[in-house]
Amino acid sequence: MNRVPFLSVIVPCRNEAAYLGPCLDSILGSGYPPGRMEILVADGMSIDGTREVIRNYQRRDSRVRSIDNPRRITPAALNRAIEASRGEVIARVDAHSTVSPDYLLRAVECLAATGAANVGGVMRTVTRDRGLFAEPIRIALSSRFGVGNSEFRTRSKHDYAEPQPVDTVFGGCWPREVFAHTGGFNERLERSQDIEFNLRVRRSGGKILLMPEIECAYYARATLLSFLRRNWLNGVWAVLPFACAPGFPVRWRHLVPLAFVVLLCISAAAGWGALVLAPYLAASLIASAHAGWKHGRASLLPLLPIAFAGLHFAYGAGSLWGALQVPFILIKRHPEK
Repeated sequence: MNRVPFLSVIVPCRNEAAYLGPCLDSILGSGYPPGRMEILVADGMSIDGTREVIRNYQRRDSRVRSIDNPRRITPAALNRAIEASRGEVIARVDAHSTVSPDYLLRAVECLAATGAANVGGVMRTVTRDRGLFAEPIRIALSSRFGVGNSEFRTRSKHDYAEPQPVDTVFGGCWPREVFAHTGGFNERLERSQDIEFNLRVRRSGGKILLMPEIECAYYARATLLSFLRRNWLNGVWAVLPFACAPGFPVRWRHLVPLAFVVLLCISAAAGWGALVLAPYLAASLIASAHAGWKHGRASLLPLLPIAFAGLHFAYGAGSLWGALQVPFILIKRHPEK
C-alpha cells in the first residue's frame, strides 16, 4: 500500500468502564500509523464511570474523540460517529473486544487489494471473569452446534489462508463510500443492525470478506443468568427486524432456534414432546463430548449441555416473543384508514 488511508475507528459503548480501557489500548497499540487514525468513542450517556475513562484517554492521546449518543442505542451511535468521522475508511470495534496488533492495517490493506465492501477477522471468544459457566459459555459461542454456520465465530486463523466471502463479520472495516451507496444503520433496530446492514451491502453487489489471519478477542458474559438474558434479547431481535426493515433482514440460521422452540411447543401440546427433545439432547451430548475432548476438559461435560440449552432455548423463546410482537408493531405503524 503506497498511501495509507486515513482511518476512523468507531467504538460504540454504554456503561463499559470495565472493558473500554483494554479496547482502546489495543486500538492505540495497533500497527496503524498514528498520524493516519482517529478513534471516535460514541457513548450512550454512561453512568458507570465510562465517561471518565474516555476523558482520561482524550487527555493522554489526541487521536481519541468523544461523541455523545443520547438515544443510547448502537445504530444511533454508529451513525452519529460516521457522520462526525473524517476517515476514508471506517472500522468498528466493540467496547467488549480487543483487536490484534495487525488487525486494522491488514483489514485496510485487504479492502484496497480486493475491492471488498467490508472486511473483518475471526472472533476469538474469551471470558475475563471467572465462574462455573465461564468456560462452557465460551465453548458454546465458538461451536458450530452452538451458533451454526456463523463463520467469524467458529473459524480460526489455521482453517484457511485466503480471505473468504461470508454473509457478515464481527465489527467490520468499510470504505467510506459504502455508506453513501447503502445508507447508514437502521436506527429502528436496537440489535441485529449489523446483520441487516451487511445484507443490504451484499444485495447492492458488495463483497464481505473474512480474513482468517487476523483476529479480535470478544469478552463474553461469564454468568449463566447474564448469558440467558443476552440470548433472550438476541432472539427477540432476530425477529423484530421483520417489522422494522424491508425484505428478509436476517439469515436463516437466526431463525432455527425459533423453529425448534415452536416445534417443541406444538409436539409437547400433542403429547409427542419427547420425539423432538430426545434427538436434541442426544445431539447436545455428542457435541458436548466432542468439545470436552477437543479442549481436554472432560470435567466440563455435565455443564456444556446446560450452556448449549441456555443458548438455544433462551434465543428461541426470545424469538417467539418477538414474533408475537411483530403483528402489533406493524398494525401500530400502518393503522387501517
